Amino acid sequence: MTTTAPRLGTALARLLVLAAALLGTLLAGAAPASAHAALTGSDPKDGAVVAAAPKEVNLTFSEQVAMSADSIRVLDPAGRRADTGEILNLCSGSIVRYGVALRAGLPDGTYTVAWQTVSADSHPISGAFTFSIGAPSTTSVALPDRAAGGGLVGTLYGIARYVSYAGFAVLVGGGAFVLACWPRGASVRPVQQTVVRGWLTLTGATLVMLLLRNPYTGSGELSDAFDLAGLKSVLETKTGAALTSRLLLLGAAALFVAVLFGAYARRTDPKEKKDLAFGLGLGGTVVAAGIAGTWALAEHASTGIQPGIAMPVDILHLLAVAAWLGGLTVLLVSLYKAPSVDRSAIERFSKVAFGSVAVLAATGLYQSWRQVGSWSALTGTRYGQLLLVKIGLMCVLIGIAWISRRWTQRLADPKPTEKTEETEESAQAEETALTEQTEAEEAEEADESTGATPPAETAESAATASTADPERAAQLARQRAAVATARRKRERDADPERAGLRRSVLTEAAVAVVLLAVTTVLTSTEPGRTEEEAGRGGTAASGPAAVPDRPVDIRLPFDTGGVDGKGIVRLSLDPGRTGANALHLFVERPNGKPLDVPEIKVALTLEAKDVGPLPVAPDRIQTGHWSASGVQIPMPGEWRIQVTVRTSEIDQTTIEKNVKIG
Repeated sequence: MTTTAPRLGTALARLLVLAAALLGTLLAGAAPASAHAALTGSDPKDGAVVAAAPKEVNLTFSEQVAMSADSIRVLDPAGRRADTGEILNLCSGSIVRYGVALRAGLPDGTYTVAWQTVSADSHPISGAFTFSIGAPSTTSVALPDRAAGGGLVGTLYGIARYVSYAGFAVLVGGGAFVLACWPRGASVRPVQQTVVRGWLTLTGATLVMLLLRNPYTGSGELSDAFDLAGLKSVLETKTGAALTSRLLLLGAAALFVAVLFGAYARRTDPKEKKDLAFGLGLGGTVVAAGIAGTWALAEHASTGIQPGIAMPVDILHLLAVAAWLGGLTVLLVSLYKAPSVDRSAIERFSKVAFGSVAVLAATGLYQSWRQVGSWSALTGTRYGQLLLVKIGLMCVLIGIAWISRRWTQRLADPKPTEKTEETEESAQAEETALTEQTEAEEAEEADESTGATPPAETAESAATASTADPERAAQLARQRAAVATARRKRERDADPERAGLRRSVLTEAAVAVVLLAVTTVLTSTEPGRTEEEAGRGGTAASGPAAVPDRPVDIRLPFDTGGVDGKGIVRLSLDPGRTGANALHLFVERPNGKPLDVPEIKVALTLEAKDVGPLPVAPDRIQTGHWSASGVQIPMPGEWRIQVTVRTSEIDQTTIEKNVKIG
């Protein structure tokens, strides 16, 4: 029977280039530390104009957040702190609300509220908005244009997250591959190196994340990674405890690896080896589940709906990913570096991979429902779109795995004896020719250097000649390496089924690299359910509305240029919402005394909807006081209020302000 391995060389190269391009696009387009908690409301609201200074500013979030003394800052128009620094816990039931008390006697003007905190799933979030007391004014506050968790520190932290996932998969999946599929692989050097490198990778990435955690959630400055005070504060957080626990569990994992590649690999008695394998399997599962739990306890699964179910499901999901992708990595290394891997081991891994895919499908379905929540969020949010990309990559990966499974089935078929014998004879002849050529050259060199030398002394003379001539020694070393390389290449290429399996597994690994990148980006992206809830809440909470149950009060200085041409117009629109409103105008001199003017007019314009100007002609009530009832505001939005003041027959001016009216 003749089998032909598929020609995947050019296609595989293109796939690797495509995978690299997609990986770069995903990492480049990933928003830095996208928020998982979201600001759903504030009091005062963004853009609100209040008549008197409030006693406090409070913020409402979609889920629990970690607050510090500087999490909420209120800055006056000059950039000075207007708050007392005292964080108020106003949470009640499912409502997550925090506030900060304001200082007494705040002057009129525009105030900036800047906030930064860490959501319950470990990701930093930040934002800013403004409100005005009395009337809006210019402000000198310059807020940073970089979001929390961004910049160089955010990039490095994201890379460390990706590397930690990869290291976990190789460590856990590699150990499982050896114990469950290929026990003889415990003594194979390339397999040992791969698993140990997985441990080193995960340990190093965890240490980097622990050091970067303080600047990642705080200043964003790389130099703060070595701030001991900041590191101490990180260790007191949930994420810091999770990273520290991971390092401790990695110590136990190091013991597991040492026993696996030490005592277990050296065991020859079948019963002893079986008993030790059972102990390693049980202990390794506990340690692996514990390491996976450090992600579940500190990230997505620990917050939101049904955390008691979500955390065990997340652990199962991570273990299934590791068993599949980590085992795939070790299998790929074995196929290239250790061509003698047993066919039965490949068959067993095929079954393990199939079971892992089944677990991934079940746990992934639950996680998708939990994090997305609706069909609209699946297509209308970044999280949902990334999830669709991940599902597509999973389908591609399963398709390639099916091809690998077909190659595995072919590996189980017996080979034609005649063809095998011919291949072995040809290989032996080729190796013998290369060896004889090398030995002849060594002997010739020995003769030239030492004269006629007895055959028994040829090797010794050749060695002496080689020592005397380093160039010749290097040439002989290259020839020996060529013989060894030819032998390894012949062993790989002698089995077309194994060559086909090697190509398909390499293709699986290439797609898995991109899949792991998408998964990493998903873990740092706001879930679709949260984004939709925040959008609904934000529309009501931060829309164009004044402070509830308070009128819109603004102050408008004017100067017509004539006699008694300077003054202030105080305008009040009550209740400051859509529908009928009562309008009051108070015209005052600079010293605060009422000023009688011949005429005053008001016009309202909503430019965003091309509404207006809507004229209002107030009636004079008394000196300096004008009023109009039933002023209709047809729709919410940012309205421009224009007030025209005439102080004489020829002296007149128009002043205006923008206010948000709901």
